Parts: sequence; C-alpha cells; structure tokens
Amino acid sequence: MLTLTHRSPVDPKGAVSLTLSLTAEERTRSRHYFQTDDGQGVYLRLPRGTVLRHGDVLQSEDRQTLVQIVAKPEPVMTVTAATTIDLLRAAYHLGNRHVPLEVTETYLRLSPDPVLKSMLEQMRLHVTEAQLPFEPEAGAYGHTASHGHAHAPSATHVHDHVDHDHID
Repeated sequence: MLTLTHRSPVDPKGAVSLTLSLTAEERTRSRHYFQTDDGQGVYLRLPRGTVLRHGDVLQSEDRQTLVQIVAKPEPVMTVTAATTIDLLRAAYHLGNRHVPLEVTETYLRLSPDPVLKSMLEQMRLHVTEAQLPFEPEAGAYGHTASHGHAHAPSATHVHDHVDHDHID
C-alpha cells in the first residue's frame, strides 16, 4: 500500500501518477485509508490539522509517487441573491451557526440542511441543490475542525469565544 506523507509544491512539469477524489470532509482527514480513482489503496499520514484543497499534490513516503487531490462532487446547496448585501447577510447568519461554507463573490455553498434551506428561503434567497465539488473556507485558524466543542449542523447558540483555549 502506498503511504502519502508530504504535500508537494505544485510543479506543472511534475508527473502525477494517480488521482484521489475526496469530499470536503474527507480532505480534512490527515490519517486515513482511501482508494485512488483507479482503486489503488493509499494511506494518508500527513501532519495533523492538514486540510487538502483541490489541486494539491501529495508525495509518497519514498518521494517517488505523486498523487493529485480532486474535489469530489458531493451533495451541496448553492445560495444566490439579488444583491451583494443579501448574500453577505446569509454568510453572516450561516457563520453564526459555524456552518462549513464556500464563499465566492456570486454564491455561497454549503452541505444540504433542510432547516438552513428554509431559513435562507425565508430571507428571499435562491437555493439550489446539486452534486458539485465543495471547497469550504479553511477558517480563521487555518482548519475546519471544531475548536473545543461540538455543534449540530444547524444548532443555534450564543457564546463568548474569549474563554476558549485554542491550541493548534
């Protein structure tokens, strides 16, 4: 089995041997067994907290094999709005719920959630569902994992971040 241990600088001349299609959540796993797109088993043994992005290239332990990461299409909701301010308001409300979110100038993208879909539609936003690659923001601390406490996907809560110990 191939063990991938290093992120390689992107080299347009580099000969990528394999591709590994992963969902957004799978791209947050630094130590896990996966199968490449052609069925070869690979084990990720990357530094803890590594978040992979579409296009990243990983090297094998012996540095002989290059594997390119592909953002695998997955169920998502895409949110669009008539105005930029409406899209910003949606991002604000979703951010308050700690929802992993892909942010662009023209749309927001998140995992399907009927409660959030209803909220967004009540805000008069357009929500479509599809199977697309999902690239959520890495977060202010450079990762998408929680920071000391768990949240249900659509949980609403209020708390003060001053008392949290962020040890990364």
